[in-house]
Amino acid sequence: MACFVTPTVAAIIATTMKKKLDPKYHFNWLLQMLWGGVVMLIVDHLISGELSVFPPFLTALKSPEETAIMLKEIMIVGGLMTAAIFAVWAIMVLIVNLKGAKENSK
Repeated sequence: MACFVTPTVAAIIATTMKKKLDPKYHFNWLLQMLWGGVVMLIVDHLISGELSVFPPFLTALKSPEETAIMLKEIMIVGGLMTAAIFAVWAIMVLIVNLKGAKENSK
């Protein structure tokens, strides 16, 4: 319903921190993964009819029962997707930095 909210918030926060991190962390990779995921999820939700162009935009906000389900989905599904993106990014950075360290030691 609105699982894209969590990665959207993470992407906004990460974008504001962009210039504060060392280039060895390849932060641009994380930003591309987060924003790419957000765009894909929004398109998916538009296609499935869970988003509308008219208020309240999220169709789950039309009834209290659906709103509670939506908030749970934002926290659980959105949180897990965002955590997965961060985990994949961290693994990618670790591999690249370990490979670079190995090449520099030769």
